Amino acid sequence: MSDASDRDGIGAGALYRLMAWLSPAFPVGAFSYSSGIEWAVEAQDIVDAASLQRWLVVVVTEGGGFCDAALFAHAHRAVATPDDALLREVAELAAALSPSKERHLETTSQGRAFVDAVRAAWPCPALDRLASVWDGPIAYPVAVALTAAGHDVPLAPALHAYLHATAANLISAGVRLIPLGQTDGQRVLAALESAIAAAVARAMATPLDDIGGAALRADLASMRHETQYTRLFRS
Repeated sequence: MSDASDRDGIGAGALYRLMAWLSPAFPVGAFSYSSGIEWAVEAQDIVDAASLQRWLVVVVTEGGGFCDAALFAHAHRAVATPDDALLREVAELAAALSPSKERHLETTSQGRAFVDAVRAAWPCPALDRLASVWDGPIAYPVAVALTAAGHDVPLAPALHAYLHATAANLISAGVRLIPLGQTDGQRVLAALESAIAAAVARAMATPLDDIGGAALRADLASMRHETQYTRLFRS
């Protein structure tokens, strides 16, 4: 039986799956990563809600968040084509594009955990197809995108939900590190709505060869975190 769709074209079943896969309770260990925010707090680049918001706007629209979004879009679309070489190319680029050792650990560890959890509870042929053409590490956005496409979850809402979950996790890290109150965290998330929408639109229109970021301070933070003396997070 097909899903009953709302006016935005996403069915109830697709929405249910997105909420499950991108919930903080889904076992990928996202809570243990800060994407360099821990170092940014120590360096006083991030000191309050306003500076956290500014940092995340750059990450989402120009940095790793945007790159992941563009890779997500290409991975999702690759499932709909018979071109295995394209699917492999997207997976390989996603695994290679991390600017630091810790960011690579972050995306590939979460990607592997996501695939393992999905295979156990939400299996789909798209992940089997990827395994047949790519035996390297699987980046998190690729894992989520392939699963969404394999379960017929449309690209636009899946990508929007993915970026929302990414931002929410980084805000949670900021709330614990700065620290902030939960209400301030929600204010930051609300303020990111337009930035996330813009990033989704741009990511869906970005050719694979044009994917890249310009959030140099965020990339530096992820590198500096590797040698940070006191750490709560893995990245």
